[in-house]
Amino acid sequence: MTCLHHRAALFAGAALLVPAAAQASEEAQPERRYLPTDIIVTGESASDYDTQDGSSATKTPTPLIDVPQGVSYITEDQLEDQSIRQLNEALRYVPGISMETGEGHRDEVFIRGQESTADFYIDGLRDDAQYYRSLYNIERVEVLKGANALIFGRGAGGGAINRVAKRAELGSQATSGEASVDSFGAFALLADMNQPLSDSVALRINGTYEEFDSHRDFYEGRFIGVSPTLTAQLGPQTTLIASYTYDDDRRVTDRGIPSVDGAGPLRGYDDTFFGDPAFNEAEAQVHIGRIRLEHDFGGGLSANGTIHYADYDKVYANILPSGVDTAAQTVFLGGYRDYTDRENWIGQGNLVWQAGNDTVESTLLLGFEASRQDTRNGRDTVSFTRAAVPGGLDPNETPLADTIFVPPYTLDTGARLRNSELETLSFYLQEQLQIGDHIELVGGLRWDRFDLETLDVVGGVTGDRVDEKVSPRFGVIVKPNRDLSIYVSYAESFLPQAGDQFLVLSPTSAQFEPEKFTNYELGMKWAPLAKVLVTAAIFRLDRSKTPFTDSLGNTTLTGESRVEGFEIGAVGEISDFWKANIGYTYLDGELRSASSFGPAGQRLQQTPRHQIAAWNRFDVTQALGFGFGVIHQSDQYASFSNTVELPSYWRVDAAAFYTVSDRLSLQLNIENLFDETYYPSAHGNNNIQPAEPFSARIGVRFAL
Repeated sequence: MTCLHHRAALFAGAALLVPAAAQASEEAQPERRYLPTDIIVTGESASDYDTQDGSSATKTPTPLIDVPQGVSYITEDQLEDQSIRQLNEALRYVPGISMETGEGHRDEVFIRGQESTADFYIDGLRDDAQYYRSLYNIERVEVLKGANALIFGRGAGGGAINRVAKRAELGSQATSGEASVDSFGAFALLADMNQPLSDSVALRINGTYEEFDSHRDFYEGRFIGVSPTLTAQLGPQTTLIASYTYDDDRRVTDRGIPSVDGAGPLRGYDDTFFGDPAFNEAEAQVHIGRIRLEHDFGGGLSANGTIHYADYDKVYANILPSGVDTAAQTVFLGGYRDYTDRENWIGQGNLVWQAGNDTVESTLLLGFEASRQDTRNGRDTVSFTRAAVPGGLDPNETPLADTIFVPPYTLDTGARLRNSELETLSFYLQEQLQIGDHIELVGGLRWDRFDLETLDVVGGVTGDRVDEKVSPRFGVIVKPNRDLSIYVSYAESFLPQAGDQFLVLSPTSAQFEPEKFTNYELGMKWAPLAKVLVTAAIFRLDRSKTPFTDSLGNTTLTGESRVEGFEIGAVGEISDFWKANIGYTYLDGELRSASSFGPAGQRLQQTPRHQIAAWNRFDVTQALGFGFGVIHQSDQYASFSNTVELPSYWRVDAAAFYTVSDRLSLQLNIENLFDETYYPSAHGNNNIQPAEPFSARIGVRFAL
């Protein structure tokens, strides 16, 4: 009944916007950008592109239409229109990405069928710890698809997710804020202030406070974030950008629900919390500081250098479901507490030289990156202490109920303690050659040295391995005209056998060279209108050198998988009143040979064949607008076992926008308009996350 009252009140609030709009003054809506600024060169030369904000896909001032790979963007304006605060929420609107639950405490994604907890970047620099990322200080989110080792280094086999951070702007004074609350009681407060300190120095501060809530029993939490940035013009050709971010996240660790009979999610318990609210808690404190220096030497030669430091302090504890006995109507539980401390130091430098004439133009990139990563990880395990009753329940077994009784347990400390030290050194070279008006060639190589030392403190086992890899990238772009490009590309990437997080080298993994990712792609980018970009691509992504252990215990690198697919999308301002970001992806992924993931022929986990994501904003008048969104994913398997299926689903979202004045606007967002029951993500077969039912958020945005 409470939910119905909430829903009625929210619809009534939306209805009040319509007559109010009829009386509103004809004040223009603020311009909404669904494409990054200057992604397409419309002038006669590349000088029209802002060289201080170069492309993340090439580390050079390259328009998106000349990038030979699939790239998806979500701009700040679209994030605001959808009232999205967290990265994992934003990525649900990117076809080709499916979300892993991340065990209820971290961002985790599948990009073109490849799972990752580490392929996250901020301004092109690695941000690889396991935590939830907020978007309060982010200008846009970029998803660069396919193997990306040349630009990003190790990993990024299926793609990379880059967040472009907000910067202080010289000569511009602005203050804005936002407040919102949803039908579950969750709320968010955001502030953004840009203040020039002189003609050559500006300070910008972004901050947020957010409290979480949802339909899930006992779920709650809060997030605090503050991010000051400083921009200083040190000379006519030299700019310094410094930034610091502090994020403090605390929330209940929610592992979702188990499966039943090895087939699908357990029905009827979508609100039930299969844990201990006094124990299931995740906390993360993150400090990230960056200093970037940019200099233009003139004559087409420019350089930039960045020093990046990050400190991550993370702990999470959870009781979680591990299986169901349907005959006895009981659920089995497990549990542990895990903690990680990590420090990252990264230094990166790039030299870009642009030269040429009317016949041939060259953009040459020379760069290096050096990093050090120190990680300490430990785990304490849960032991259930209730004595088993003959013919009765096991110590960790409890009856299924709307509120789960957690049997008594103790925490066994020191079950796992691991230290790792990782040092990397990389050099890369890339040439972008434009021949006449119709042909562009892109080619490059990256050399990486990867030096990992680990210590298993409990087992007393040390491991070390040094890998040196060369990763190539090649592309050919044909441009019948400046608004259309057709490309073919080849790229490789690698992932050391220690995995995404590099916590420990086992005696087996220390023997083997990294896994290999190879991406073949044929695509098109077309700008039919000045503010619209249409993209399409067909691709094949091969993963090889995956470990396989035979029946005799011999391990070899013979495992292979393949993903073949097609994607098409359109984004931008289709007309004066219609902005949209629409996409479809088809993925066909399977294991081609037996590996550590499973036998040959199995479908890749959490890789739906069909994905649709469409968001539209329609401005009916200069004061009133509406939003409409659709997400669809076809059925997918929760794991490589291919036994538990997450059913296909459609989700419809809606929004209403009312501009009171150029300084004040109101907004209503509805998620899951038709109250569909679906299960968008999982972590294995017995941690399946039910989606939120119908929910709504009302917000107000102001500018001073």
